[in-house]
Amino acid sequence: KYKTQESKSLDKTAAELSSDRETTNTELSAVLEYYAKIRDRCIAKPETYEERKRRREAEIQGLKEALATLENETAFVQRKRH
Repeated sequence: KYKTQESKSLDKTAAELSSDRETTNTELSAVLEYYAKIRDRCIAKPETYEERKRRREAEIQGLKEALATLENETAFVQRKRH
């Protein structure tokens, strides 16, 4: 009788542990999937030379336009005063 009770108890414990393991594995899979998504967004990827060159050329062009605008406005303001 004692061995039967012990056997049932061990079977119950084994079933609970098996269920706990399945739940933990499911949670782990979800966490790893989320981590992979976050890692892709957070880890800096190096720019290619072409990307850097294009970005710098756009920045230089914008600065040239701003300088031209400032020069035109300065000339306009100076002419007005005279």
